[in-house]
Amino acid sequence: QVQLVESGGGLVQAGGSLRLSCAASGRVFRINLMSWYRQAPGKQRELAASITSGGSINYVDSVKGRFTISRDDAKNTVYLQMNSLKPEDTAVYYCYAIGSAALGLYNVWGQGTQVTVSS
Repeated sequence: QVQLVESGGGLVQAGGSLRLSCAASGRVFRINLMSWYRQAPGKQRELAASITSGGSINYVDSVKGRFTISRDDAKNTVYLQMNSLKPEDTAVYYCYAIGSAALGLYNVWGQGTQVTVSS
């Protein structure tokens, strides 16, 4: 079983920065894809950024140029550096991973971390 634990959320003023971390533990084996999703109050969960094991990266248009996703495979950890934050970035941010284990593919969500950007 694989668990994801996020950290790094908090309250920041508009224009500020935060760095989110998501560490995978348990029977990780190989993680193929790690992503950050976010869900604002009253809105659907959306993909913010993703990174594959091969290094392919994808961002939602609204965060391009401001957010940077990276991963440290030695630590089974994915990061989301968020700069020039805007009030509309306020959301619960969830880590999501798809990986390969001895018994096949798995997918797992983290518990979420709150990011609040004040104007």
